[in-house]
Amino acid sequence: MLERCLTSGGSDLHIQPGSPPRVRIDGELVELTNEIWDARATYDFAKALCSESQWAEVQRVGTADFGITHANGERFRVSVLRQQNGVGAVLRSIPSQFLSFEQIGLPPEAVDLLQRPRGLILVTGPTGSGKSTTLATMVDWMNTNLPRHIITIEDPVEFRHSHKKSVVTQREVGTDVPSFTEAMRRALRQDPDVLLVGEMRDLETMSAAVTAAETGHLVLATLHTTGSAKTINRIIDAFPSDQQAQIRVQLALSLLSVISQVLVPTTGGKTKDGRVVPPRISALEVMIMTPAIANMIRSSEVNKIPDVMQTNRQMGMFTLDTHLAALYQQGLIGKGDALAFAQDPANLDRLLG
Repeated sequence: MLERCLTSGGSDLHIQPGSPPRVRIDGELVELTNEIWDARATYDFAKALCSESQWAEVQRVGTADFGITHANGERFRVSVLRQQNGVGAVLRSIPSQFLSFEQIGLPPEAVDLLQRPRGLILVTGPTGSGKSTTLATMVDWMNTNLPRHIITIEDPVEFRHSHKKSVVTQREVGTDVPSFTEAMRRALRQDPDVLLVGEMRDLETMSAAVTAAETGHLVLATLHTTGSAKTINRIIDAFPSDQQAQIRVQLALSLLSVISQVLVPTTGGKTKDGRVVPPRISALEVMIMTPAIANMIRSSEVNKIPDVMQTNRQMGMFTLDTHLAALYQQGLIGKGDALAFAQDPANLDRLLG
């Protein structure tokens, strides 16, 4: 099944009782076979994926998340889950090749950010938008070019990094360390230069990440938000009201950039210079901290940040709607999809005409 998922170009393999195995190709679920798998077949499949401790976790809490490696070296992120009519599994293929900044669409200024000695870089977007790929690209660039100790805290470990110019320590939550919070607390005693936090899930992890960025570390982290303003507000709102003024000041001092991304269906075909257009393309928003934005965060005027981004494009900043408009004007995406993913659809509709 894993082999067929890979050869079909699929991103996710779904094994569910009462259904044929299905694979997600270009955003759509497609049956791999006409054979319907019963509860016994999916139970056996799911159990075969798990170690003894992982299967015990499924029995205890209903779910286990972990990574596995196919015989050909390809990695998969696995979620085994109990449900009403049995046990199923969802496996996501992890690309084996690191992308370049150009391939992702990040501006050259992103490289400058990765050379900073401290600060917080947030990569945000919905599930399946490519956040892990972007973070892996950043880590690989630092690993290749900078003498750093990079500690990644992931659930599970997805991309595996060999030591190059940097030393890369990868810790898996649930296997190597019990929680993100514990991993962050311990990491500060392990001489890190760079910390990658796979997901800022709770208040304690957010607080630890911001504090680490303040105290001399470069921190990369993800959130399931879209847009710079929503991301900053999401962090502030996670804190009790009596701590929000303090976290505003901390973010104003430590935040370096917010990079948001969504995957948008394309029009297909080829570009004018003959390049094949992939089925989906990343639309990005890049915010880079300036004194004006820092002041807006401190003074609770986060909603004005997009205006600053529009007037500071020479710094490598651009809004999601600006990028969607550019992709539409290049003929890469349709107007309906541009408006569907826009932060301000009415305004973008006026711009597109």
